Formats: sequence, C-alpha cells, structure tokens
Amino acid sequence: MTNRLANEISPYLLQHADNPVDWYPWGSEALARARDEDRPIFLSIGYSACHWCHVMAHESFEDPATAAFLNETFISIKVDREERPDLDAIYMQAVVAVTGQGGWPMSVFLTPEGRPFFGGTYFPPEPRHGLPAFREVLQAIAKAWRDDRQRLLAAGQELAEHLVSSSATADNPGDLDAAILDRAAEGLLRAYDWQNGGWGSAPKFPQATAIDFLLRRHQRSGDRLALDMATHALRSMAAGGIRDHLAGGLHRYATDDRWRIPHFEKMLYDNALLALAYLHAWQITNDPEFLRVTETTLDFLLREMRQSEGGFSSALDADSGGIEGALYTWTEAEIREALGDSDLANLFVAAYGVSDPGGLEGRNVLSRGSDDGALGARFGLAPEKVAASLAAARALLLARRSSRPRPGLDDKVLTEWNGLVLTTLAEAARALDRPDYRSAGQDLAAFALEKLQLDSRLMRSWRQGSARQSAVLADHAALGAGFLALYQTDFDLRWFRAAVRLADEILAHFADPGGGFFDTRDDHERLIARPKTLEGTATPSGNALAADLLLRLAAFTGESRYLHPAERSLRPLQEQMARYPTAFGVWLSALDFALGPQLQLAVCGDPRDRLFQSLVKVPAGRFLPHLVIAAGDSDAPGSPALLAGRGTLEGKPGAYLCRGFVCDLPARTPVELKEMLDKAL
Repeated sequence: MTNRLANEISPYLLQHADNPVDWYPWGSEALARARDEDRPIFLSIGYSACHWCHVMAHESFEDPATAAFLNETFISIKVDREERPDLDAIYMQAVVAVTGQGGWPMSVFLTPEGRPFFGGTYFPPEPRHGLPAFREVLQAIAKAWRDDRQRLLAAGQELAEHLVSSSATADNPGDLDAAILDRAAEGLLRAYDWQNGGWGSAPKFPQATAIDFLLRRHQRSGDRLALDMATHALRSMAAGGIRDHLAGGLHRYATDDRWRIPHFEKMLYDNALLALAYLHAWQITNDPEFLRVTETTLDFLLREMRQSEGGFSSALDADSGGIEGALYTWTEAEIREALGDSDLANLFVAAYGVSDPGGLEGRNVLSRGSDDGALGARFGLAPEKVAASLAAARALLLARRSSRPRPGLDDKVLTEWNGLVLTTLAEAARALDRPDYRSAGQDLAAFALEKLQLDSRLMRSWRQGSARQSAVLADHAALGAGFLALYQTDFDLRWFRAAVRLADEILAHFADPGGGFFDTRDDHERLIARPKTLEGTATPSGNALAADLLLRLAAFTGESRYLHPAERSLRPLQEQMARYPTAFGVWLSALDFALGPQLQLAVCGDPRDRLFQSLVKVPAGRFLPHLVIAAGDSDAPGSPALLAGRGTLEGKPGAYLCRGFVCDLPARTPVELKEMLDKAL
C-alpha cells in the first residue's frame, strides 16, 4: 500500500512512499485539506542521503501506531529539501528561532495557513539524550491544538513576522573596503585548528569556500599565513578518513576533530567545491598531492555520479546494506586477505593506520598516518617505490570493495549543484589540459540548455526525463557562473550568451528593491515569507553566487547594470563577512574581485589557428582569480564587449591585456603575453 508520494520523482520522497503515514507532497491539496478539516500540519523535511532521516523513518514513520496517530490528528507533508530550498530556508529559520539550532530531519508543526508554531529536528521513539519521544511531541501538540490553540496561533504569527522582517537588508551607500579582507583573514587565523586542520570541533565540516578565499588572499597580498592555513587544512582532509582513498571523492563531514571518522554520505556539491579548492592550491604550490586529490575527486564524479544524458546525480547515501559506512570500512584481516602478499599488506597497514581493534566499532576507516618518505625509511624502500606499492594495494582493495552492496544513489539532477560542477570541470580542463573534463563540461552545459528548461524557464530538478520545481536564485547564479567558466575554456559563444540570459533573469525577476536578491522569482508560489538567504551553509548562498556572476559579467561587458547591483549587494554585508568568514567565503571572494585590480584578456583570431591556441594557453595553468578571458572573432554576434574594436594583427591572432577596458599594446607571441601578465601581477 503506497501513499501519495508514489507519484513523485524525488528519490527521497519515494523512499517514504510505502510508509503507513498518509504523506502528502507540499502543495495546494494538502494545505486545503488542513484548512477544511481544521487540522495542524506536520511538516517533515530531509534528503535522501541523510542518515538520521533514515533512522527516524524506520523508528517512527514505519511504525503503524505512530502513523495512525499522525493520520488521525495531523496533515502530514514530506519535503525534499534539495528540491525545495525555499521551503527549507523558511522553516529552518523558524526551527532555529525556536530551538537555537537546526538540522535534518527537520520536524515542524504548522497552522493550516503554513505558519510554524513549533519545531525541532530528530525525535527518537522513546525519550533519549534529553529529547522527548516523538509520540509524546505529537500528543502534546494535539492537546495544545485542541485546548490552547490561541497560544499556538500567536506563536505562529510571531514567527511569521520574524521570518518576514529577517529577510530585509538595509542599503549602505559606503565604499567597498579592502580592510574587510584583512579582518576576515585575521578571524580565520584566530579560529584555526593548527593541530588537526580546519575550523571548529566535531562534527567538523570542510570549509571549501573559506579555503578558496585564503588562496585568493595569498594571491592578492602575499599573505603567507593565509596560504599556510589553506594548505594545512587541505592536507589534513586529504590524509584523513573524510577522503575516500580508494575510489576518490570526499565524504560530507567528520564526526571527530581529526578528520578520521566521516559521516559517509558523498554530496555532489562538496566534491565540486573541494576539487576546485584543491585545484587552486595546486596552481599556487605545484604540490602533486593537491593535483592527485583534484583528479581523483573529478574522476570519481565522472565515473560514479555522471549520468548518460550529461547531468550529475546529487548524492551517494551514507548507508549500504542497512549499515552506515559499510562500503568503506575494513578489518585488518580483510585487508590482509585481499592483498595476499604480506610485505605489501604490512606496508599498507602502516600507511593507513590499520589495526585489529579498528577505530569504528571494530572496523577501520582508511586514513594516512605516515607519508611516503617516513614509510620508505621504515621499510627500506625508496619513496617512489612506496607510492607505487600503495597504488597497487589501493587498486586491489577497490576491486575487492566493488563486490560489496552499493550505497543508494540519489539520481536527481539539481541545477545549482550541477552549475558548481560545471565551473570546476571547466577550470580543471583549462588548467590541466584534460580533454575528458572539457568534454564532460560541454555535455553538462548542453544538457542544462536542453533538459533543465521548461517552457523557456529554468527548473530546479530533473530526474528520468522530467524537470520539476521552479529554479531559485542559486540555480540561476551557479549555472550562469558555470557557463561563464566553460566559455573561458572553449570560447564557444553559446555559453557566454547563456550566462548573460541567466544574469538578466536574476536582475528582472529576483531583485529586492532594498538591495540584493530574493531566493525565489517574483511570480513564485506565494509562501508565508519570501526568503532571502545571505549566509552560506553547506553551499554558497544564491546572493553570493549572484554577486560574483554579475561582477564577472561587468568585467566582460563594462555594463553598470551588472556592476551596480553586485556592489549594492556587497556593501551592507561587509561587517558580517569580517565577523563570520566561514559563512561568507564566496562573498569575500566576490569582494576581493570587486576591489580589483581586475585584468581582462582579449585574444582575437581564429580559434583553429595554432598561434591562437598557444596564446590562450598562456594563463591557463595559473591561478589568476582577477582575470577574465574573452577570445575569438570580435565580429561574431553576441561576443563580449571586451572583444569589440580589437582585431587580428595583420591577419594573425593577437592578445590584448586590459584593465578597465584600457589595454596595453597587443602581444603577438606567447612569450610577450607571459611577460605582460607577469608584469601586471
């Protein structure tokens, strides 16, 4: 017996289609029934790779007695937070206001009008760890709805007013301030964990956008401490169990301070953002370990997350075979049996800190404890022999691991997250000269143009041939940035024109008259508040992504209609950027770009010409976060204004390096262009 979720396409909603709970998807039917029957709404928000969402489902939503009480007393609505980030943002803010913290699964109780009056996250089936039993919560809410409704309605009204007022931002006519970058870097330094790497304590999350800001900080000012923080954090994660040392990719977060024991879900956005940070670190340091993490992460995405149509799936579950982390953990006996050769097994066990007791309920999460040099000294091997032997061992273990039950795959394609992947693939293809990354990026961009549109409107989610849910701000901004990155890799004008269209949609349909942008379009479904997310969470906020996209388009076009809204977004948030840098990493990078000095490179000529190809490769391998590149035929319709008025040099390609559309004399050779870039930097 299935419920109404059986008609949905979200893997998370489909996971609950067989629950005895009479679930509704979010929509007018559920809200109308709540009004008609005068019932409160129980709203449950989660996502498919969420371990504790699965736990609460097994404990409560599959329990017939709990389901019967829900069905009798409430209208129950299930939402996939990844499909509906607008609902997630609104009701998460309400839960945080009520309890002081948020998370998933999110459990919220609403009036029939959608106003929240009580909420929390995971509730156990019996009282535990200071949490009330879920049935107790349901019974208390039902009693209060029956006997003390006015108090609940008043709480709902107060919360609704708080949600509306909290989205307002005050305009700030002041200047953009480079001192904000100094203060943010100082704040990151004060909070940095030099023993274990990263920021905060368990649970410990990667801070990819803060790391990327620190790399830009080093590039801007030569700040050695900024580079040391960024590279120390990246090395700590690369050595830890948060990294999948066999198949590539990184897990969602660590449950300890030392990055040893991960929460085993693998999210598309984490891997896109972290691969980009590792790529940028490699461009600065030339450290081969950063290059290995970049390539193994992207290779993992291409191998396990890429779909045949060109889009990328959202997540791999933490659980397999009903056990969290079962795919990734080992006993020492399993490793020795799989490797066979005792010398190879001894080397691997020493390298990855494997022990008979294990570190996780008798099993081992692989993490590097010794580098190749130390292992070589211990085992009498050259470091290159250690590296080759460990690579062979990893291949054997990965082959053995492939026979284990696979984690569930959330195969919906989310526009925002795919936009982040597109940026990383495009930059990696350019920097590493990897045709496979370039081809994957081009396929993804073509998929986005063809499949992620419905009646000329961008959509949020796609699965099995069907696009659903209107796109939010972050979808437009992330995909626009991805198109712009791909244009600077292959110089196909389709991508530049697509980025312009998305930016124009943002300006036309998302702008807040008070400055910045709302998360939803002006013709979006009417909710109790129009969300406006400024802080980054697991992903950058749509506002930060939009500001960055608009600033870069201003550098390509010289148009103030892109520049002024972006600067207006940045100004009122500068103090918050300085105080909370880990939540404002993309904002800080956008501010860094806005403050300049911005460099613009125009390469004019036939892309098939070998000299043209040599010129565009000059900046390709370097980390140049203030540089935008336009290339091709300056007369082609829809070309960036940066190319206008600049042509070939006596029929041969030429390169113009500009600042604010004021250009140096053109470079005729790659050597000349490199010298000009070096001087400008």
